[in-house]
Amino acid sequence: MGKERRKISKKEIAITIFIIILGLSISVLIWVFFIDKDPPQKKQTPKPETIKEEKKLTIVDEDSNARPIAVMIDNNIGNGRHAGLQESYINYEIIVEGGLTRIMAVFKDRNVSLIGPVRSSRHYFLDYALESNTIYAHYGWSPYAQNDIKTLGVNNINGIYDAPFWRDTSIAAPHNVFTSTEKLYAYAKQKNYSTTTTNWKLLNYTTDEVNLNDPISTTIQVNPETGKKEKIPVTRDGLLTANSVSIPYSYYQTRSYTYNKERKVYLRYMNNTPHLDKETGEQLYYKNIIIEKVRNYQLDNEGRQDLNTTGKGEGYYITNGYAIPIYWTKSGRSAKTIYTYKDGSEIEVNDGNTFIQIMPSSYSPTIK
Repeated sequence: MGKERRKISKKEIAITIFIIILGLSISVLIWVFFIDKDPPQKKQTPKPETIKEEKKLTIVDEDSNARPIAVMIDNNIGNGRHAGLQESYINYEIIVEGGLTRIMAVFKDRNVSLIGPVRSSRHYFLDYALESNTIYAHYGWSPYAQNDIKTLGVNNINGIYDAPFWRDTSIAAPHNVFTSTEKLYAYAKQKNYSTTTTNWKLLNYTTDEVNLNDPISTTIQVNPETGKKEKIPVTRDGLLTANSVSIPYSYYQTRSYTYNKERKVYLRYMNNTPHLDKETGEQLYYKNIIIEKVRNYQLDNEGRQDLNTTGKGEGYYITNGYAIPIYWTKSGRSAKTIYTYKDGSEIEVNDGNTFIQIMPSSYSPTIK
């Protein structure tokens, strides 16, 4: 007879199960503590944040609340007799009696030691002095300007009564009156005029270069040569090359500019003669030209003019070798003139000095 199979006791079964469980537990512990470990991570040094330096305008100090000063400038003189027109950040030129023009130069954040020759006020210049909340300096006034200065409460300094002017005796009167920003600010304080303001900014300046020929969008068109659809850049409507600009004010008064590509500025001419600075002898130059067409008409037998300075009209913005048609709007005499592209967005103006040519609407500029 064969051997009988030994019967396994309950005790042996329990010991076997215990050994199996113990082995599994040890395996799990070994896995947890020794095998399943992430490799040590290299400590990451946080990168310092890149601080982008904010660009600042150079033509004016945006952080300064210095109140601008507007000075009436004689323009019935030779081309090399103006002082201060290069240091002003905005200049306005407007027609006066006899087909001549007068200039109003606006200064801020610069100490300009010689400005002139200073001449008398015309009432419609006040509309542009007020839109930058300026202190208004002049030597004399027309009857209309005298009335409006009082009525509108313009903070003015008049050379007939006030001190911060002098005459250069080497020049024939009345084209020999000069002043300076230092003297004007000091006298404004004597007259208890505020010399600070938060309402000075007029133009929509940008520190990014404005190139009017830059595309503003793209459109999809079929290339006739390849037959394939391509993205085509779209520029603003009415874009013109502007290497030369001619602005007539009357049959014998014309202002013009030529573009200097190397310096990216416009050189100024009066009646086709270079417009020179009295002190340096350098030809005057400007980064931006704004042409504003405004209707003018005669007021009296003296030939004094009036202008429709409020409302809306057409013009051009010119910079960096190109011109674009624009619209201007002005809701009231002291309201700021807003200059917009045809799509209604406000124009961006390059950081630099600006000549605003407010020309008779009966004439048209030549831009080419």
